[in-house]
Amino acid sequence: MGEKMLLIAGRSTKQGVSLNVGKHSPEYQEVVTTLEMNPDDMARLGLKDGDRVRLRSKVGEVIVRCKARKPDDLPSGVAFLPFGPASTQLMGGDTAATGMPLSKNIEVEVEPVDSDQ
Repeated sequence: MGEKMLLIAGRSTKQGVSLNVGKHSPEYQEVVTTLEMNPDDMARLGLKDGDRVRLRSKVGEVIVRCKARKPDDLPSGVAFLPFGPASTQLMGGDTAATGMPLSKNIEVEVEPVDSDQ
Protein backbone atom coordinates (compact mmCIF):
# COMPACT_ATOMS: atom_id res chain seq x y z
CA MET A 1 0.00 0.00 0.00
CA GLY A 2 1.26 3.45 -0.87
CA GLU A 3 1.26 6.77 0.87
CA LYS A 4 -0.53 9.96 -0.22
CA MET A 5 1.77 12.89 -0.95
CA LEU A 6 1.64 16.22 -2.76
CA LEU A 7 3.61 16.36 -5.99
CA ILE A 8 5.17 19.52 -7.32
CA ALA A 9 6.40 19.49 -10.90
CA GLY A 10 8.74 22.19 -12.15
CA ARG A 11 12.03 23.03 -13.81
CA SER A 12 15.30 22.21 -12.11
CA THR A 13 18.79 23.58 -12.61
CA LYS A 14 20.11 20.11 -13.38
CA GLN A 15 17.36 19.73 -15.98
CA GLY A 16 18.41 22.97 -17.66
CA VAL A 17 22.06 21.92 -17.78
CA SER A 18 21.31 18.45 -19.15
CA LEU A 19 18.95 19.95 -21.76
CA ASN A 20 22.04 21.34 -23.49
CA VAL A 21 23.03 17.74 -24.23
CA GLY A 22 19.54 17.02 -25.64
CA LYS A 23 16.19 15.72 -24.44
CA HIS A 24 17.00 12.21 -25.63
CA SER A 25 20.31 12.05 -23.78
CA PRO A 26 20.67 9.67 -20.83
CA GLU A 27 21.51 12.64 -18.56
CA TYR A 28 18.27 14.47 -19.35
CA GLN A 29 16.15 11.33 -19.17
CA GLU A 30 17.58 10.51 -15.75
CA VAL A 31 16.71 13.99 -14.45
CA VAL A 32 13.08 13.96 -15.67
CA THR A 33 12.44 10.45 -14.32
CA THR A 34 13.85 10.98 -10.81
CA LEU A 35 11.45 11.84 -8.00
CA GLU A 36 13.01 13.87 -5.20
CA MET A 37 11.66 13.10 -1.73
CA ASN A 38 12.24 13.97 1.91
CA PRO A 39 14.51 11.30 3.45
CA ASP A 40 12.02 10.69 6.29
CA ASP A 41 9.31 9.83 3.74
CA MET A 42 11.71 7.50 1.95
CA ALA A 43 12.64 5.74 5.20
CA ARG A 44 8.97 5.30 6.13
CA LEU A 45 8.32 3.69 2.72
CA GLY A 46 11.47 1.54 2.97
CA LEU A 47 13.15 3.29 0.03
CA LYS A 48 16.74 4.18 -0.74
CA ASP A 49 18.27 6.30 -3.49
CA GLY A 50 17.72 4.71 -6.90
CA ASP A 51 14.71 2.59 -5.90
CA ARG A 52 11.71 2.61 -8.23
CA VAL A 53 8.37 4.00 -7.13
CA ARG A 54 4.92 4.08 -8.71
CA LEU A 55 3.13 7.42 -8.67
CA ARG A 56 -0.64 7.45 -9.18
CA SER A 57 -2.77 10.55 -9.61
CA LYS A 58 -6.43 10.89 -10.57
CA VAL A 59 -5.43 10.96 -14.25
CA GLY A 60 -2.39 8.75 -14.66
CA GLU A 61 0.37 6.54 -13.36
CA VAL A 62 4.15 6.38 -13.88
CA ILE A 63 7.12 4.48 -12.50
CA VAL A 64 10.24 6.53 -11.74
CA ARG A 65 13.34 6.31 -9.58
CA CYS A 66 13.59 8.23 -6.32
CA LYS A 67 16.32 10.03 -4.45
CA ALA A 68 16.54 11.85 -1.16
CA ARG A 69 16.74 15.60 -0.90
CA LYS A 70 17.75 17.56 2.20
CA PRO A 71 14.85 17.80 4.69
CA ASP A 72 15.24 21.59 4.73
CA ASP A 73 14.78 21.68 0.94
CA LEU A 74 11.68 19.50 0.74
CA PRO A 75 9.22 19.07 3.62
CA SER A 76 7.81 15.70 4.55
CA GLY A 77 4.74 14.81 2.50
CA VAL A 78 5.86 16.78 -0.57
CA ALA A 79 7.74 15.34 -3.56
CA PHE A 80 9.30 17.03 -6.59
CA LEU A 81 9.49 15.72 -10.17
CA PRO A 82 10.99 17.82 -12.99
CA PHE A 83 8.77 18.64 -15.96
CA GLY A 84 8.89 15.91 -18.58
CA PRO A 85 6.87 13.00 -19.96
CA ALA A 86 6.53 11.33 -16.54
CA SER A 87 5.22 14.41 -14.71
CA THR A 88 2.91 15.27 -17.61
CA GLN A 89 1.19 11.88 -17.33
CA LEU A 90 0.14 12.81 -13.80
CA MET A 91 -1.36 16.21 -14.67
CA GLY A 92 -4.94 16.76 -15.73
CA GLY A 93 -6.03 18.75 -18.76
CA ASP A 94 -7.18 21.79 -16.78
CA THR A 95 -5.00 24.81 -17.50
CA ALA A 96 -7.04 27.42 -15.57
CA ALA A 97 -6.94 29.43 -18.84
CA THR A 98 -3.14 29.71 -18.73
CA GLY A 99 -2.33 27.21 -21.49
CA MET A 100 -0.13 25.25 -19.06
CA PRO A 101 -1.53 22.27 -17.10
CA LEU A 102 -1.77 22.73 -13.35
CA SER A 103 1.43 21.23 -11.99
CA LYS A 104 1.50 22.09 -8.30
CA ASN A 105 -0.15 20.31 -5.38
CA ILE A 106 -1.06 17.20 -7.37
CA GLU A 107 -2.20 14.52 -4.95
CA VAL A 108 -0.38 11.28 -5.72
CA GLU A 109 -0.04 7.89 -4.15
CA VAL A 110 3.60 6.84 -3.84
CA GLU A 111 4.42 3.16 -3.48
CA PRO A 112 7.59 1.11 -3.85
CA VAL A 113 7.90 -1.07 -6.94
CA ASP A 114 9.34 -4.57 -6.61
CA SER A 115 12.59 -5.00 -8.49
CA ASP A 116 11.05 -7.71 -10.69
CA GLN A 117 8.29 -5.40 -12.02
